[in-house]
Amino acid sequence: MYTLIVLLPLIGFLVAGLFGNAIGAKNSEYVTSGLLIVAAVLSWIAFLIGVDGVESIKVLQWIKAGTLDVSWSLRIDRLTLVMLVVVNTVSALVHVYSIGYMHHDDSRPRFFAYLSLFTFAMLTLVTADNLVQMFFGWEGVGLASYLLIGFWYQKPSANAAAMKAFVVNRVGDFGFALGIFGLFVVFGSVNLTDIFAGAGQMVAQLGGEHGAAAGEAAHTAQPILQFAGYSLSASGAMTAICLLLFMGAMGKSAQIGLHTWLPDAMEGPTPVSALIHAATMVTAGVFMLARMSPVFELSHSALTFVTFIGATTAFFAATVGLVQNDIKRVIAYSTCSQLGYMFVALGVGAYGAAVFHLFTHAFFKALLFLGAGSVIHAVDGEQDMRHMGGLRKHIPVTYWTMMIGTLALTGFPFTAGYYSKDAIIESAFAGENAFAMYGYIMTVIAAALTSFYSWRLVFLTFHGKPRASHEVMHHVHESPQVMLVPLYILSAGALLAGIVFYPFFLGGSYDTFWNGALFSGPQNHILHESHEVPGLVVWSPTIAMALGFIVAYIFYVRSPEKPAQLAARNSGLYQFLLNKWYFDELYDFLFVRSAKWLGRFLWKKGDGAVIDRLGPDGVSARVLDVTNRVVQLQTGYLYHYAFVMLIGVAALVTFMMFGGMR
Repeated sequence: MYTLIVLLPLIGFLVAGLFGNAIGAKNSEYVTSGLLIVAAVLSWIAFLIGVDGVESIKVLQWIKAGTLDVSWSLRIDRLTLVMLVVVNTVSALVHVYSIGYMHHDDSRPRFFAYLSLFTFAMLTLVTADNLVQMFFGWEGVGLASYLLIGFWYQKPSANAAAMKAFVVNRVGDFGFALGIFGLFVVFGSVNLTDIFAGAGQMVAQLGGEHGAAAGEAAHTAQPILQFAGYSLSASGAMTAICLLLFMGAMGKSAQIGLHTWLPDAMEGPTPVSALIHAATMVTAGVFMLARMSPVFELSHSALTFVTFIGATTAFFAATVGLVQNDIKRVIAYSTCSQLGYMFVALGVGAYGAAVFHLFTHAFFKALLFLGAGSVIHAVDGEQDMRHMGGLRKHIPVTYWTMMIGTLALTGFPFTAGYYSKDAIIESAFAGENAFAMYGYIMTVIAAALTSFYSWRLVFLTFHGKPRASHEVMHHVHESPQVMLVPLYILSAGALLAGIVFYPFFLGGSYDTFWNGALFSGPQNHILHESHEVPGLVVWSPTIAMALGFIVAYIFYVRSPEKPAQLAARNSGLYQFLLNKWYFDELYDFLFVRSAKWLGRFLWKKGDGAVIDRLGPDGVSARVLDVTNRVVQLQTGYLYHYAFVMLIGVAALVTFMMFGGMR
């Protein structure tokens, strides 16, 4: 069954990709969507049945070279089952939704083939039993995202966004690859079972009650890794390796510094945004850190850095989301911010809370993206919220489903986001690393900002007077049922995923549910301490959510003129946020312009002025100079030739006279 779940999307990709034009667009849609629905149903069956510990299913022998032995195997544990449910459920719903959203596009077979390829790559990643197989899936989702973001390749902006996503992710992937090499050097294997066993032995060798603390204290151990000219002990080696692995996660999960590709990815079709930003590509980094939790527990420094980056990203992305006007970009920055929450949880050791938020976030964020697509579909492709308004009565189903998604995102009590987001905030407060309290403060502030920009989106889009043209408003219509049914299902998930699954992910059934899939050593006591935080901490995200709603209501319902006035009084801050903290401009100055300058210098000065001038161009120029002067002797006048002959005869006689004297 597990092998079938992984291979069904691949079959859909091959059918639609190779025979799409032959079987037609409709059949391509039905084949790929049908296979994904089957995969999703099987994933839920597997999830509900569960698995006892870890099950490894060998599919085929892949690489065998020296001590490197890599089989293509499926690692099935509770973490894998959670990811199978998330990936296949959202992907199946996106496939079905796309039947309605893309029905005017002439390249539907190619689009559905790319969607299935994306899903297969992600399934390869989450079922990997070794790091080489994981890296294959990792690069596979990078390739598929490039194809999907640039699907409308006729648009220069889509091509630029696709290339930006590809290049930025290569930066992170370089670090991930180095981390894999480091693990192979240290543990002699890329198989996860061997690595985790080696990590457990390293804890025992380092001694001490807490593995992470012992790892940090073992500076006197013998060097086990040479990296960047340094000889690293067990402690230093694991810190370096974990930071390199996290570098890969930063790129794939759009953490601050390597986040710039994510907002531009909105150039792709809206279903692509839902797939990339809800359940698949951006969650790959979170999954990887959760999967490698036994390794990360060996480096307290690396986990502290993860906490800092996650908290900073949560705050940064939330501030930028306050002023964005493109409906999809607001939700994209929200995704970036929510991923920051997940990394805060990972950094403080609350791995269950991180995966739980990944699980619930997939439902309500996919709901918001697909709801935004329904809005865009209704208003004839318009994405600027300033040109919307008053849509509540025209598209009521879309309105109420997006309301549910907004309530879940902001953490309204008893919705999915309420359980998972609050668990992260409480875990951050209970955390013990140097940036745990920083993580708590930033996530609470981000909760208030999230509430503000989420309700700003709702009020600007659905409430108030219509700001679109009369022609657009005249044609506003609700989406077809093929697009609305996925919204119904995701709405149910956004409402119920938290209350139904909380006891298993984080409650009393935690140990039984996870069954060793996440690290649960003696030092991982955050889960218990997070349940004993003060009442004010428990209520802080709800208070922040309420404050954000109140301010948004005042600004965009009661006094719509206030936002413009506030922006005018604080134009510098407004431009700073509107321009996304000027990260793109900074990178353009540091990397793009400098690379262009270097290339132009090497072209003009190095290649043109030195190599060409002294090389082939110089030699050819000298030959031309000599031949041009020789040619000048060929005048065509008889007396010139006679004069030259006389000079030659005189020279010959002179030579013979002097030669005879010798």
